[in-house]
Amino acid sequence: MKKKVVIFGEMLWDCLPSGPVPGGAPMNVALNLHQLGLDSHLISAVGNDLDGEKLLSFLKEFELPLSLIQVNEEHETSKVLVDDSDPENMKYDIVSPVAWDYIQWKEGMELEVQDTDAFVFGTLGVRNPESLMTLLKLLHKDSIRLFDANLRPPYYDFEIIETLLGFTDILKLNEDEVEIFADYFNVKPDMISICKYLDQHFPMDLICITKGAKGAMIYKKGQIIEHPGYSVKVQDTIGAGDAFLSGFIKMYLEGKDLEDSLDFACKLGAFLATQKGGTPKYNIQDIEKI
Repeated sequence: MKKKVVIFGEMLWDCLPSGPVPGGAPMNVALNLHQLGLDSHLISAVGNDLDGEKLLSFLKEFELPLSLIQVNEEHETSKVLVDDSDPENMKYDIVSPVAWDYIQWKEGMELEVQDTDAFVFGTLGVRNPESLMTLLKLLHKDSIRLFDANLRPPYYDFEIIETLLGFTDILKLNEDEVEIFADYFNVKPDMISICKYLDQHFPMDLICITKGAKGAMIYKKGQIIEHPGYSVKVQDTIGAGDAFLSGFIKMYLEGKDLEDSLDFACKLGAFLATQKGGTPKYNIQDIEKI
């Protein structure tokens, strides 16, 4: 039986100099998991506009379920202005407010999350109080809760982050976020120090940290597992972290050990970095070529 994952948050158009491409970390994760053979569902919203219609049509091409994606009559579909002049350090200007800032509580959401193996959420999708209140209602359900920090200045608040950490089973950070977390919690700005602090103060089971071209690591109750990553020719890094997370979720839910889960996650992240945009179509054979 397929493992089921529900993902909460933003879906949008990344407006690159070369043209718009579909994106948003939660949508990227949902599409990756779907292509990896999991039953993935996205809770999000688009506007009642042409951009929204195109984004929903794009998801239909992947045959991703659309039942939990809302159409907002008052706010437009999200756009992000992307500066890709440095492919390994992308910059984003996230337009606000947009449809996914107003994800409303709907009947049936509760049952979808209750009946799932994992529930994935981040910070950007709850920058508005309405979406935050919807998320908080869903975090009380009995599934693996995975917090992808995905910090996008200025759209995060550490009071909210501390609340979300209280519901977190698995936390994913990148190198930059380690420093931001360390600064806020007043601990040494290194990966082990912040992992130890978070492990001691919040009820999480493990922490994943991505290190860009240098691979990734997992921290689990004092155990450290590291991976050097895969050397590839980078097209852009859009969606590489989302792919890493998706690969880890797949392997973790299938009961694979942490070493194999980390290896596959790094491999999928590396593969995405060889592609343009964050949502290419692929199959398992493509990943194994890395």
